This record gives sequence, structure tokens and C-alpha cells, in this order.
Amino acid sequence: MRKIRVCSLVIFMLIMHCLGYAQQRRKVIINQDCSGPGGSNMQTLLTLIQSPRVEVLGITVVSGNQWRDEEVAHTLRLLELIGRTDIPVVPGAVFPLVHRRDEAILWQARYGKVAFAGAWDDRWWHEHDVIPELPEGKPTTKPADEDAAHFLIRMVHKYPHEVTIYEGGPMTNLALANAIDPHFAELANELVFMGGSLSPQTDDLEFVSSPRHEFNFWFDPEAAKSVLAAPWKKIVCTPVDISVKTRITDAMIAEINKSKSPAAQYVVKFFMKDQGGFYMWDELAAAAWIDPTLITKKETRYMSVDIDQGAAYGNTLTWTDKDNPKLGAQPVEIQMDLDLARFNKMFVELMKAPTP
Repeated sequence: MRKIRVCSLVIFMLIMHCLGYAQQRRKVIINQDCSGPGGSNMQTLLTLIQSPRVEVLGITVVSGNQWRDEEVAHTLRLLELIGRTDIPVVPGAVFPLVHRRDEAILWQARYGKVAFAGAWDDRWWHEHDVIPELPEGKPTTKPADEDAAHFLIRMVHKYPHEVTIYEGGPMTNLALANAIDPHFAELANELVFMGGSLSPQTDDLEFVSSPRHEFNFWFDPEAAKSVLAAPWKKIVCTPVDISVKTRITDAMIAEINKSKSPAAQYVVKFFMKDQGGFYMWDELAAAAWIDPTLITKKETRYMSVDIDQGAAYGNTLTWTDKDNPKLGAQPVEIQMDLDLARFNKMFVELMKAPTP
């Protein structure tokens, strides 16, 4: 009888062990220009945090849509509101590697004003070390003492070939990590990013005349170029071409509002109703990483960024196998179409769910 009990216990432990591996969450570091409150960047944090299939190791913050310090404050407050202050918030680069606001202003005077200039935009400009009053309230928690580049390096060494780097903003932090540790990219599992633009089919004035212009690349072109040349095992790109097919709608917000979960109520409260809905730039990149079957069409091209300081500065460059100039660009899997209904449903369900 004792032998039977021991065998039963061993079998039970083996079953539980196997189930544990089957349900193991995928590790990710979110590198984001965390503008807020609400909007695509904050909703992307929620998309990844809310998924039971994902383990968020940390959020590394970079200037982009807003300045870094303001973004850090928005991120800390979001995590407080949803009860996930266990996730480290790690400050990264304040400025791009080379690009500066005064140069961007001169460039626009010569080649035309960009539709969106992020932290540099005259419509909400303030100095980099100013944190305006936050509509969602001031956070009481503090960011990590470590800087983003060293946190990124430390995590890929701690979990070699397990950590996906999700990039939803300018690539400055990743470029710095690669410069400090040449093994950073090869130790990561993959790079998944929202950025770049090929030939979006849209009447949006931001892209009609400049189809290869995209903000994340333009804000720090030198960083993007260097990151895309690094030896990643795999690179996946969500470009403007597919992002402009998405839009969070009043109907989606109404459905999310049926839930009293902290994530749902945050999204509802800070939804930009005056814009009548907006593109889900980064949420799509995150959701497609969680469930790749959301993508119905993709292409592989070699990708880089124009850094020649002329009219095309910051523009997306791509080549096929036939015309690849072999200047160090890496092959990139580019998402071109999606199952929009399934994506919308997935996002709504994640926002309505209790926070894991």
C-alpha cells in the first residue's frame, strides 16, 4: 500500500511539473515612451500586464511622446492604480543619441513641419526636468535606482535567450545597451517593436506626403539604425501600414466599461473622447506578440533608417533579397494585415479581466 501511495505521489508531481512548464509565462521587458494618462502607450502596458501568458520583468522608460521624467511618473501611477507596484519602472535616456530639438526645428523649417513632434512639440512643450500636474494623481512609489540600459543587460544575462524586448518608442535605451554590451541583442530572445512605415494606405495627413516618416524612428534615427543592425535572433515590426487599420472606438470603451477592474476603469476614465477614437499603435504590436495568429499577412525585408540629415532624415529604409545593398541591415518580419475583429475582442477582454 505504501509503495502505491509513493508511486501515486510521484505521478502527481510529474503531472504538476509538466503542467507548470506548459503554463510558463513568456518573459518580456517593455521599453516604452510612457506618455499618459491613457492613450496607446499606457494601454500597451496594460495589454502586456493583463495577459496571464506574460511575465513583465520591468518597464524601461525613454523620452519620446513626452519627456522621460513625466513618463516615469505616469507609469508609476498606473501601476499603483492597478495594484502592480511589484513591476520595476526603470528610467532610461532623456535625450536621443544625436538628434536635438533645436536641430529638429531647423530641419522642419527647411523640409516641412512634422504632424507630431512628441516631447518637442510646440503644443505642449516644457523643459525635460519639469513634471506637470498629473490628472491621475501624483505617484507615491519611486522608480528603480538602476538605469534602463544596465537593467536590460542584466535581465538578458539572468535569463539568456528567454527575454523578449518589446519596443514601443524611440530605440535610445536599446542602442545604449548594445553599445555597453555587444552581447545584449544576441542574448535576448527577440526584438518586437512598433515603428517604421512603408506605404500606408490612408488619408491621414501625417503620412500622405511622407509615407516613410514615422515618429519613433524620426525622434532618434541614429539609435534605430544601430539597433536594427544588431545581431538579434529575430526582429518583428509593427509598422504604420498596419497600425492605421486599428482604432479604439466608443463601442469598445462602452464594453470595457461593463467591468469594474482597475485596468478597465483606467482606460475608460482616460479615453480621449474628444478625438473620437485613435490608432492602437503599440497595443497591436503587444497583442500580436502574445497571439501571433492575429496577423494574417507578413513580409520579410531588410530594414534600416536614413541618417543623412537631409529631407529623408529618419525615414524608413527597406530592401528585398534582390536589392539588399548588404550594408549590415538585418532581416525583419513586417506585419502587413490583421484579423481586426479578433484583435479588438482580445483587447477588450484583457482590459475587462482582473489584474493578474
